[in-house]
Amino acid sequence: MTGTGTRPSIIADATTGHGDVPVQTRNARFASTDVTAFPPVTGREATWKLTPIADLQDLIGGSLDGSRYEVETTATGGAEVTWVGRDDARIGTAGVPEDRAAANAWSSFQEALLVRITGEEPAAATVTRTALGAAARGAHTIVDVARFAKAVVVLDNRGDAHLAENVEILVGDEADLTVVSVQDWADGAKHVANHFARVGRNAHLKHVVVSFGGGVVRVNPSVVLAGSGADGDLLGVYFADAGQHLESQVFLFHEADHTKGRVEYRGALQGDGAHTVWIGDVLIGPDATGTDSYEQNRNLVLTDGTRADSVPNLEIETGDIAGAGHASATGRFDDEQLFYLQARGIPEELARRLVVRGFLSSIVQKIGVPELEERLQEAIEAELAGSDR
Repeated sequence: MTGTGTRPSIIADATTGHGDVPVQTRNARFASTDVTAFPPVTGREATWKLTPIADLQDLIGGSLDGSRYEVETTATGGAEVTWVGRDDARIGTAGVPEDRAAANAWSSFQEALLVRITGEEPAAATVTRTALGAAARGAHTIVDVARFAKAVVVLDNRGDAHLAENVEILVGDEADLTVVSVQDWADGAKHVANHFARVGRNAHLKHVVVSFGGGVVRVNPSVVLAGSGADGDLLGVYFADAGQHLESQVFLFHEADHTKGRVEYRGALQGDGAHTVWIGDVLIGPDATGTDSYEQNRNLVLTDGTRADSVPNLEIETGDIAGAGHASATGRFDDEQLFYLQARGIPEELARRLVVRGFLSSIVQKIGVPELEERLQEAIEAELAGSDR
């Protein structure tokens, strides 16, 4: 069965990137690493119609600087961060671009940043980018986790940026990986990212998208549970202010049998023109017997003048599953929660802040990196303090 959502996309011709055959399943979209295979983006396409494409046209189809950039890294345990060439065999194994911006980044990058995790002892790596600048840039990152390895990888983005990029995540059999992508950009930054992940047998991936900063930020994760017993937790938290656009289009594909998936994104919006977009696609394939899957998106509207688009979609191609479902909710404060707190002597404004903090912290607390969780809690407090002015 198919859940509610937007109209079907169109399968693109393998040469021209356009056509007129309706796509029947989410994984049937046209894909290519060649930007010229995609037609220009008009904003009428299903995958772009909620995005302010006028702000992103140079990233979607313009010239991008794909050279090596300045990056700060830390690595412990069996983690190593290096640069590799375009001929590296891992490139393209996790996924292939399905839109023009991703293909433009793919066509442009000269070297890929590789985060390699080996060994069975817990490892950690942090990649921090603070000096990308305002020029349009294309980038490519690979996170490659060997069999039985266990690691936490943080991709920390700050400062100015005008960036289109692809991130490939390879999780080996029996491995356990947490990847956290933090978008804490400066106010005017533009960032379009596609994350492709492939999870092996009995492996676990926790993928977390945190978007607080930037003018226009679009991070689209696509995760394939490819091995029997694979497990995926796809989490997201975002806070949009006046004039800010934060977007995630999430795809979780249960390809193998007895896989488990949980998708949960939560966001808050305040200020005139604050706009968030969440589209969640879950596909349970014909071989994914015994699958257990659930996705949900919840948005808390703090002021007038905001807009939250939320579209959960569910496709099931086998009748033998453990369970599947989806949900979406967007609304204002829960009056009962506010009444409960105020009845105990807490002033209304403080009560409101406590409700928002608790709403977003339910995701932050699942990250599992204490120092990062503390930083994000402080960022939430700063956002809420701004709402008081």
